[in-house]
Amino acid sequence: MTNVNAKTIDLTELTVEQVQAGFASGAFTSEKLTEAYLERIAEFNPSYNAIVFFNEKAVEEARAIDKRRAAGETLGPLAGVPVVVKEAMDMKGFPTTGGWSLLYSKTGGVDLLPETDSPVVARMRKADTVILGKTNIPVLSHTGSHSNGSWAGSTYNSVDREFLPGGSSSGTATAVGGNFCVLGLAEETAGSIQNPAAAQGLVGIKPTHGLVPNTGVLPLSSLRDVVGPIARCVRDAALTLDALAGFSMEDPKTLACVGKIPKGGYISKLDKNALKGKRIGLYGPGWRASTFSEETTGLYERAQEELKKLGAELVDDPFANSGFMELRKAVLPGAEFDARGMESIAYDIQKYLERMGSSVALKTFAEFAEATQKEDAFGPDGTLNYMSHVPAFVESAKSPSTPTDMTSFIDLRETYLDIFNTVFNKHGLDAVIYPQMQGPLGPLHGDETIDGMVVSEVNIAGLPAVTIPAGFYASGAPFNLVIVARQWTEAEMLAIAYAYEQGTRHRKAPELKKA
Repeated sequence: MTNVNAKTIDLTELTVEQVQAGFASGAFTSEKLTEAYLERIAEFNPSYNAIVFFNEKAVEEARAIDKRRAAGETLGPLAGVPVVVKEAMDMKGFPTTGGWSLLYSKTGGVDLLPETDSPVVARMRKADTVILGKTNIPVLSHTGSHSNGSWAGSTYNSVDREFLPGGSSSGTATAVGGNFCVLGLAEETAGSIQNPAAAQGLVGIKPTHGLVPNTGVLPLSSLRDVVGPIARCVRDAALTLDALAGFSMEDPKTLACVGKIPKGGYISKLDKNALKGKRIGLYGPGWRASTFSEETTGLYERAQEELKKLGAELVDDPFANSGFMELRKAVLPGAEFDARGMESIAYDIQKYLERMGSSVALKTFAEFAEATQKEDAFGPDGTLNYMSHVPAFVESAKSPSTPTDMTSFIDLRETYLDIFNTVFNKHGLDAVIYPQMQGPLGPLHGDETIDGMVVSEVNIAGLPAVTIPAGFYASGAPFNLVIVARQWTEAEMLAIAYAYEQGTRHRKAPELKKA
């Protein structure tokens, strides 16, 4: 082993493959790599506010992995790799605050201290990653645009501090985009993986609902919530999905994924020629009536030319006259967000608290509501006030220990899937590829929000999606595409993303600045 100082390790856009090569060659150890990231975090996190809780045992855990490696133990591809996790994910020894001051003792609230890791955190530990810490989110993950309402304050976009960072997995995206870690865990109910990944020029995988367990994650909807990776390249995201995916006894809905996971894992089909002969559907009014900004239209046209050069066959507006667009229903007149599937939030929080352990400070939804009544999340001025306009939620909240009747939501999911699959069959599609956002990013503290073009359609339908860097606006804001495919086809979807990534190389490392 050469004498290496943490300061000499170039962390710029490090991939898992490069990290493992560094371990194998003796260029650095996991301990030194972890120290290098912690030094970078100490320098820049105060200006970007991505990580809010730090794992004080990170260096010690990295050192233990190094000893196992030195002893000749065969380790997995993520062993010794520094990562971060979204704050809403239970991690033993750390409070789960949901970004809310009322759920954190140091800001006058009550601590929710889980007795065990959530399954996804446990799987990252089993993969021998080094968890550096937990990342900032908005109150109860209520917005897909920013984390301005968090008790920890705003998180800033790694590309430019003036842009919206995306939400609710804001901190994870900034940590990954700013090279504070190799990769991170995110979670979404309605765009919370896609939006921050796209806002910061990153790869974010929103998996098929039921592929990755979401138990032990502060919920908005057990039938919509999904956990997935954010990374700087497709291969790293795919490797992380390998570690996360699969059945968990703690989350019975993951039984649906049995037999659906590729034998060689999610990197098994990555091929730079994977777009050749693929039939790709393009955005049109058959999907949604939203129109793009002029600059978005131009960038999308360029992306279409790139797809054709890489061998894809493009199909204009395949959802025309399918009835797909008509399924969309905003929770409030004039709003964009479709909240259907969130009717069960009271029941979901009740079950979440029960899982936390016998010593948790709040054990029922009623206790949760009482402890947070100062800022009633579901009241007229609450962050989730729109739920009071959903009759099924109002009814369910009266008896949160009783399972919510989700029949109408399941019928809606089935209708979405029926139309989606019918269109894919009719046109022989392998995927649809759209701009992830309607237009360029707005300012961090402005009135604009992020309007994701497949939110909430893919969340209600339970479909997989992946974001991929595709250039930049004149402002410097990233332009990302989103790829949507059939349920359980993540391997094929990621192959398409990989081919586009390798054929275009649009991702650029940001230059961080101190506030």
